[in-house]
Amino acid sequence: MSAIEILSWPFQKSAINQINNKQDFLNYPVIYILNGKKEAYIGETVQFKNRMKDHMKNRGNINEINLIKHDEFNRSATFHLETKLINYFLGDEKFTLQNKSKTASDFTHNYYNKPHYDQYIFQELWRKLHERQLVNNNLDTIENKDIFKLSPYKELTLEQIDLKDKVLKFCEKKVLAESDDFVSLLVVEGEAGTGKSVVLSSIFNTIQERATEISSNFYGSENYLVVNHEEMYKTYKGIAKRVKHLKAKNFAKPTPLINRLQKESKKADIIFVDEAHLLLTKQDTYNNFYGENQLEELLKLAKVVVIIYDQDQVLKLKSLWGVGVLEGLKKKSTYHEEYQLTNQFRMQANDDVINWINDFKCKKLTPLPSDEKYELKVFETLEEMHKKIKLKNDKFGLSRIVSTFDYLHKKDGKTYYVSESNGDYKMRWNTTSTKYTWAEKPETINEAGSIYTIQGFDLNYVGVVLGPSVQYDALKDELIIDTSKYMDKGAYTGMDGIEDVNKAKEKIVLNSINVLMKRGIKGLYIYASDKALREKLLEYQDLYN
Repeated sequence: MSAIEILSWPFQKSAINQINNKQDFLNYPVIYILNGKKEAYIGETVQFKNRMKDHMKNRGNINEINLIKHDEFNRSATFHLETKLINYFLGDEKFTLQNKSKTASDFTHNYYNKPHYDQYIFQELWRKLHERQLVNNNLDTIENKDIFKLSPYKELTLEQIDLKDKVLKFCEKKVLAESDDFVSLLVVEGEAGTGKSVVLSSIFNTIQERATEISSNFYGSENYLVVNHEEMYKTYKGIAKRVKHLKAKNFAKPTPLINRLQKESKKADIIFVDEAHLLLTKQDTYNNFYGENQLEELLKLAKVVVIIYDQDQVLKLKSLWGVGVLEGLKKKSTYHEEYQLTNQFRMQANDDVINWINDFKCKKLTPLPSDEKYELKVFETLEEMHKKIKLKNDKFGLSRIVSTFDYLHKKDGKTYYVSESNGDYKMRWNTTSTKYTWAEKPETINEAGSIYTIQGFDLNYVGVVLGPSVQYDALKDELIIDTSKYMDKGAYTGMDGIEDVNKAKEKIVLNSINVLMKRGIKGLYIYASDKALREKLLEYQDLYN
């Protein structure tokens, strides 16, 4: 079997002109990487010489050409590998990419022997790039990075492509509205793990590219991507550093953006909101928000607002979205549309596992399901679960313990712990960093993550501590949520106007459990602090075994 070959030349016309015209790669599918000290461009072509001459007319900050050839390349394979290289280069973080995002017609398709190219050929190619110091990290390291998982260059599914196409058309049409009084709202709904943020990242990158193109209806538009989540905000800002058309100033948290636009009496063209269920639905003077609803304020400050929303991920009463609230805001907009994402992409689990978690979220405890490809396991002790998570982390990386907010946790510089019910074993609560997301720091394998550090992110294996608020009543054979034991007191502020406060508090706790349990790609481990619940779960596990 032939091997990958990489040929290199200076990025100069004289070097290209000296290439022998009889070379077999000149009329054959190839991939190429153009790079300078800080920037790179990745492409594929069947007319290498002509393509290089075109690049020399208009591409700057480049000093080297690297041609990648293989006897088994075909046009489908090179197109696919080009897309994959772009994503991995973004995750590698050595270069800022000059590539533009792909259009709907450009997305890769199935072709003969695709797994061979996707796995074996690509692994060989990456090794060669590593040897030449064109990349810094191995594939496993990159695959566990949040910046890679939210890459705007990600290969999308047919459902995601359809959504992207609809959003782009919606925005293009509505951003041209003649009156500034018109505001259009597009609501994209989907539960945890349906790939909402990946599509949004891709859409925003495409629109920001088109905002620089004179021929585009988006030319000169002022657009923002908003997220009310510190860890995801860090990830988006990290992506902006590595993608040519994305700027850090176009990513914002909602309150600062609202206050700035109001102060400057300005109106944006398009505002995208990721994790819109985290927007405030009540005034919060502590965080300098003086309106009544952040989405309502954003609707006043843009021609078009696109939100990504999941009612089962609301974590605070002051962010509690009743069906009536969102419906009312839809009616306040001049025009609105809705789109539903349904396919689960994060968890490599069958429907029985997903349904078991959904039942748990609804306080129904049912026998554990079986799944040969997804590991669902209950533990007698936190210590046992932590040992197992550490083993998975050694093998796959990005495996962590997380917990319901049932243990004291303050931001006062002191150390606080998540502990077993008997207190014999404990883990410190998560620390935070201004640069890296929590799970990407190696030392956090010995910490317990909170809902606020992990929401929106993937783990390979997740170990969930169900704290004292999550209980089991053997007589009634049902789950009980004791909201008084939930220690996130900030989650309970903003009770004014809520008819059934206890039910609302219960929903907050159940939503947090739903989010935590759906973090794991390959497996979910559970330790229950409540003895009755732990014994019942272990009983179900014994029956399954």
